Amino acid sequence: MTLSVRETLPHWDMTPVYPALDSPEFDHDLVAVRQAFDDVIALFDRLGIDRRDDQVMDDNTIATFDTIITSLNDVLERFATLRAYVYSFVATDSRNDQAQAALSLLMQDSVKLTQLSKRLTAWLGGLDVETLIQRSTIARDHAYLVRRAAEEARHLMSPAEEELAAELDVSGGIAWARLHQNLTSQILVPVERDGQMVELPMSQVRNLARDPDRAVRRHAHEAELAAWERAALPLAAALNSIKGQVLTLSRRRRWATPLDAALFDNGIDRATLDAMMNAAREFFPDFQRYLRTKARLLGVERLAWYDLFAPVGGGGRSWQFGDAETFIVTQFTRYSPRLGEFAARAFRERWIDAEPRAGKVGGAFCMSLRRDESRILVNHDSTADSMFTLAHELGHAYHNLNLAQHTMLNRDTPMTLAETASIFCETIVRNAALQDATRDETLEILEAFLSGACQVVVDITSRFLFETALFEQRAARDLSVSELCALMTDAQKRTYGDVLDEQTLHPFMWAVKGHYYSSGFSFYNYPYMFGLLFGLGLYAEYQRAPDEFQERYDDLLASTGLASPLELAARMGFDLHEPAFWRASLEVIRNDIDRFEALAEAS
Repeated sequence: MTLSVRETLPHWDMTPVYPALDSPEFDHDLVAVRQAFDDVIALFDRLGIDRRDDQVMDDNTIATFDTIITSLNDVLERFATLRAYVYSFVATDSRNDQAQAALSLLMQDSVKLTQLSKRLTAWLGGLDVETLIQRSTIARDHAYLVRRAAEEARHLMSPAEEELAAELDVSGGIAWARLHQNLTSQILVPVERDGQMVELPMSQVRNLARDPDRAVRRHAHEAELAAWERAALPLAAALNSIKGQVLTLSRRRRWATPLDAALFDNGIDRATLDAMMNAAREFFPDFQRYLRTKARLLGVERLAWYDLFAPVGGGGRSWQFGDAETFIVTQFTRYSPRLGEFAARAFRERWIDAEPRAGKVGGAFCMSLRRDESRILVNHDSTADSMFTLAHELGHAYHNLNLAQHTMLNRDTPMTLAETASIFCETIVRNAALQDATRDETLEILEAFLSGACQVVVDITSRFLFETALFEQRAARDLSVSELCALMTDAQKRTYGDVLDEQTLHPFMWAVKGHYYSSGFSFYNYPYMFGLLFGLGLYAEYQRAPDEFQERYDDLLASTGLASPLELAARMGFDLHEPAFWRASLEVIRNDIDRFEALAEAS
């Protein structure tokens, strides 16, 4: 079906999981899973799962490992569904006190999960893991996890310190992150619309960056910055506190820097990161060429920050949600009937929440709900870019489908590989949209891709530089709001160069991006660049040999928790240490920049 302009965009349906938050079924499972955590803790206590250097690899040790892994996988499966269910209400209405209360309870259980994970890691660090893998079928099935745990064990504090750190995280890093999410999702921004002042949710105001009227974009940008400035003080306190906590724990765990810990978490090494980042910088002049071309199309000498997402091309079609649904399902099916049917199921079973509204978080995400079932949040605005975002998030859901065959512990995918399917699926839809597009539609579609690619390569680099500088300076003391803003604008100048009007940069981008507000995932930026370039490399491989690609690709998606990114890339014929791989993916973007520039000059 195709929705008319006046029809309401869909909200996701959570009733297949539980009838309601206040239902007896939900209450029963919430109590049961919390008891299950206590039972697993008692099991760990009884079996002595903790750091021990005198362990013997005998039949009892093998049986102990098999028992605890089976128990952990069971409780993780149940906990993940409950947490996703509750978060679905918080993400779509942060003012829902009942959901917030339930999430708070589950966060206490997440502390228990962290403690169990650290205890298991410490215990495995005292074992001969290769012998364990040889003698236990369950250990062989979890071999990658076991070997990584043995390596991570060298970076653990004492058991008592790890337990305390996990408990304090609830009232520390996690609490500060929730403050950021709750505060920012409830900000109402006074902005002029049609000659009248109205208050709009921050997500809607930020969507005005795509309005064709430059005056609207400018007023929205100015109103947004003013709103961030009013909220800056508590957000700066949150950011300083989270980064201070990360620095303290990284030091106590004997990581040289938080970046080293992040690289380990993401399954890559510094050589891979350097090869990618250096290749990206080589292509900055091409991205700056794209931005100068866009300025000409918009009729301005130099882009302002609020022009970065301005539409170009004009006359492009409006992608109502129903139109996007039909197009995505059709194109996914052309690639693979399995992918197409999966997307159709997601729409049919109402997995998607698409309407922007007060209390709903901005942006877009996909979360696994249970086994092969996911939920997708977007803020749809009927642009081609919004359709591509929808295809992107459905790609995440397809990734979850392929992972569903494995245990929970074997589904743990590093962020570097988390964008693999999403970029691939987005590319399928974008290339299909280009095939029958008019000149203006082609400009619009290329612009949607290039603005996104510019964000992921250029702006992500600015975020990486900002976070690096933030950690360096936060090691000495807290930073003020003005200092955070100065670090942010300096990073933007170093990456965008002189193609943006320096008077219109976004000094509060540190307040916008929730990725900075995580005590568990530092440098939540470069994995997006990795994902884009890895996904484009995979799509190029598909075009080279389509007949043999699909099975290898689905196997890759199913294996992202079973091997390192370097190993999985090697299976596909890629060497991530070689700049040539990253340059080849960036060449795909350069070709689209050339095409975009040629169309602009022809006009």
